[in-house]
Amino acid sequence: MFSDDRRRFLRQAANAGMACGLTSLFGGSFLRGQIAPGSGDPARVYLDSRRITAPLDRNLFGSFLEHLGRAIYEGIFDPGSKLSDANGFRKDVMEEVRQMGVPIIRYPGGNFVSGYNWLDGVGPKESRPRVLDKAWNSTNTNQFGTNEFMAWCKAAHAEPLMGLNLGTGTPEEAAALVEYCN
Repeated sequence: MFSDDRRRFLRQAANAGMACGLTSLFGGSFLRGQIAPGSGDPARVYLDSRRITAPLDRNLFGSFLEHLGRAIYEGIFDPGSKLSDANGFRKDVMEEVRQMGVPIIRYPGGNFVSGYNWLDGVGPKESRPRVLDKAWNSTNTNQFGTNEFMAWCKAAHAEPLMGLNLGTGTPEEAAALVEYCN
């Protein structure tokens, strides 16, 4: 099924991946950048730009928003700022995102989603709870939530991709989010 060259490449790629993984896992001290024993020659990758096997989905080049530092508050969302529109969205940042043509944006991104309850970020803003984010030991005011994210994506000309809380959330909460967004 596979040629010997393909088998050798796959074996070398697997060894290289294993070496990278082990190096990362053990803080760079396990293999010290050397090729795993028994792997043979170093793996090589050759690119032939004339041969296209399949088109790339532009959604591979998406982005994400996370409540880390000032990425959301004062980053893309800063109500009352002279740099913001009537929704509180930073106009300068919005223009940059539009110019980059980011096709899809995931929210909430990163570690934050593992403790995020999307219900905390909907409804009247004055009624939304302030919540301690245990992953980053920071407080989320929930002033930027699901509705704001959807409106922000629409204004940015990007497709929204909602992250699901698989840490402290339940399948029922995930299903309710899908129903709410639809």
